Amino acid sequence: MFVLNVCDVKLGEHFNVEIQQSSKLLLNLQPDGAMQAFFKPAGVSKPLKDKGPSGPSAEKKAKSVPWVEKYRPKCVDEVAFQEEVVAVLKKSLEGADLPNLLFYGPPGTGKTSTILAAARELYGPELYRQRVLELNASDERGIQVIREKVKTFAQLTVSGTRPDGKLCPPFKIIILDEADSMTAPAQAALRRTMEKESRTTRFCLICNYISRIIEPLTSRCSKFRFKPLANHIQEERLLEICEKENLKYTKESIAALVQVSEGDLRKAITFLQSAARLNVDKEITDKAIVEIAGVVPSKMIEGLLQTCFKGTFERLEVTVRNLVNEGYAATQILNQLHEAIIESDLKDKDKSIITEKMAVVSKCLSDGADEYLQMLSLCSVIMQQASQS
Repeated sequence: MFVLNVCDVKLGEHFNVEIQQSSKLLLNLQPDGAMQAFFKPAGVSKPLKDKGPSGPSAEKKAKSVPWVEKYRPKCVDEVAFQEEVVAVLKKSLEGADLPNLLFYGPPGTGKTSTILAAARELYGPELYRQRVLELNASDERGIQVIREKVKTFAQLTVSGTRPDGKLCPPFKIIILDEADSMTAPAQAALRRTMEKESRTTRFCLICNYISRIIEPLTSRCSKFRFKPLANHIQEERLLEICEKENLKYTKESIAALVQVSEGDLRKAITFLQSAARLNVDKEITDKAIVEIAGVVPSKMIEGLLQTCFKGTFERLEVTVRNLVNEGYAATQILNQLHEAIIESDLKDKDKSIITEKMAVVSKCLSDGADEYLQMLSLCSVIMQQASQS
């Protein structure tokens, strides 16, 4: 046992010597290569890779926004053709109180742009996000949201000064865009909130059809009708955009844009941008505008009417089928036929019967009826009235 113990002790001493020698060797080593990674301190980070040039090209990508947003009015003075609304908002900007507002009218006439421009001028870029709550049809706007989100925002009190020292009104603005798509209970829930929080909040309701807003809400707001933009106003704006974007255009193309858009400036600007992308470094023609807008060529409409007035039913059937097979929207054909019938030499009684049938066809199309059958039904009535007269 003694010999064994001595051996164990000697063996342990031998291992101790070996460990001490190996640790000295490790301490004397200079780490490089793979060892360097092993001995690297935890705080040191790897050098970042160069991600390439982030100059004007990156800025261009960031700024590539639709022209509708790019040329949206930045202040109230830039709003076109809506004198009454602009006058009321200017008084508010000068310090007068602002009533609850209700903007209604066709799409693309500047309703949303007007109130957003006024809000930016009232509050400045810093306070704008805190003082303005915007809800549109894409947001959930049921009765629960009105009771919770809108009511909570309306109850917040605000000061009457901006960070830059300028005075601003001591109230917030809640913008309810496309308010005619709100449910009747949600609209009813707004009534009490509008009255109760009148000291701290102003509401701006925006809609296309004022008949879909309940009477108690309309009576609490100042109503402003936005008119479809006049042709010369649209031409001015479109020519201004063409100059800023260095586009080549003809007078006929601008006239076609105005005619196709029907007072909707947003639609006109969108078509102009599409035409510019389609005809890069080329002149924008009226044919390109008509093609982009999906308008049925006037020759095809005239041909359809001539078939109704003088042709047979078999020929009419073929003409209507060809028109639908070309891919033109039935609603577009209906609108253009309506204009052509009104300008035709038919008697007033015949025109009234045809337009009444057009109303029925429009309702059927909105309900999902077959386009070919509805167009054939309408053209049959036109043929019948033309033959009687």
